Amino acid sequence: MRTSNTCGWVRCHLGQVAEQRDTVAVEMTFIAKTFYDLRATTLEGDSVDFNVLRGRVVLIENVLNQLQTKYPHRLVVLGFPCNQFGYQENCKNDEILNSLKHVRPGGGFQPTFTIFEKCDVNGTGTHPVFAYLKDKLPYPDDDPTSLADDPKFLVWSPVSRTDVSWNFEKFLVGPEGEPFKRYSKRFPTIDIEPDIQRLLRLTKN
Repeated sequence: MRTSNTCGWVRCHLGQVAEQRDTVAVEMTFIAKTFYDLRATTLEGDSVDFNVLRGRVVLIENVLNQLQTKYPHRLVVLGFPCNQFGYQENCKNDEILNSLKHVRPGGGFQPTFTIFEKCDVNGTGTHPVFAYLKDKLPYPDDDPTSLADDPKFLVWSPVSRTDVSWNFEKFLVGPEGEPFKRYSKRFPTIDIEPDIQRLLRLTKN
């Protein structure tokens, strides 16, 4: 492997169960001390040490393109495909880029951001990146109560109130590695721009 330096929850009757499982979930998943202690592997097999992201504003989501293009030097967008939500990402890692290009969104789409290997964001196999982010930002700022619209979609275990509810939840990290804000799936990505600009004003470059 190469190493690269670039690169409406059913609240009443499920809420209590989720709270009881929170402690178990934390105990079963490694949580890094800082954002810069994290590491992840890209679709191409490159291992990325998050220490190289120091001084950058970082936005983490499934798929995004336009904001990375607008702020190419000081904003880093990281994409993490996940198949835990309606099994919508059932491609193998080596098929994902072709799927983006020809199927969804299609039309020759070429990501301008780093896409990592498909991973779990909830349950016992939670990727360390999301274990850390959910620990620091337990709920989306704009929707602190929802998890899943239908309990049949909860295909992971254990369930926690801090779980990512669906594709397109977003996490924004400041230039010193501090998790700044979490946004629900319903929050339009483009509306994050004022927060990004606020954090960019804190960058040194």
